[in-house]
Amino acid sequence: MSKPESEFFPVSDVDFTVCPGDDPKITERVLARDPETGVATRILRYEPGADSTPMGVQRHDFWEEVYILEGSFTDLTLGKTFTAGMYACRPPGMPHGPWRTDEGVVTFEVRYR
Repeated sequence: MSKPESEFFPVSDVDFTVCPGDDPKITERVLARDPETGVATRILRYEPGADSTPMGVQRHDFWEEVYILEGSFTDLTLGKTFTAGMYACRPPGMPHGPWRTDEGVVTFEVRYR
């Protein structure tokens, strides 16, 4: 199976939902998902003041590419802040986070195997 075929559509047609971890300040707009593997393309949003510390350091069994569309957040493990226009490509198993943001952040993410 794979992500579904989609022609252009307004992403605003897809609602934001609370991400796993149940923090209402951390939401995602899933644009495409493979129901078999769970890999997805999404827009991730951290509202101002969001902090993913309770979720700890993240490691995935898939590739993840992230582009920051607006705002900034800080990787608390690295002690570095990343801002709009920055990009990351993470292979499976690469540790990242947890994250905190004062101003909020919106990212575009593609996940695949």
